[in-house]
Amino acid sequence: MGRVSEEYDPGAPGEYAERVLDMVELIPPGRVMTYGDVAEWLGEGGPRQVGRVMALYGGGVPWWRVVRSDGVPLPGHELTALAEYRAEGTPLREAGRAAEGHVPRLDLRRARWDGRVPDADGGPGGDDGGGDADDDGGG
Repeated sequence: MGRVSEEYDPGAPGEYAERVLDMVELIPPGRVMTYGDVAEWLGEGGPRQVGRVMALYGGGVPWWRVVRSDGVPLPGHELTALAEYRAEGTPLREAGRAAEGHVPRLDLRRARWDGRVPDADGGPGGDDGGGDADDDGGG
């Protein structure tokens, strides 16, 4: 299993952890999801459970694409994460002078991903806004 960090092996990830890691691998470059977004998308657990999975098993997936809800890069990993964000073109908001360390935050309005995978033609996947198949258009 190549996704688990080689620095620390907490054992094989369980089914929930595998689902979290699979979801993280779907997040496109330049986009992010919050810990809560991942949990909501999976329909199970919460931000803390996702954070725990990422802390234990996230070293082999693009961990920088799962962020805190305030857009602040993961404490202790800011420089690595910022290098990845800049390489991927992830939208950032420059930090003000009062911000500790002047570390930019993510621009979550522009960078947040909703979990929809694009269709083969490049359009957004999921609901096309056309209603259900049995929708007769009546109101």
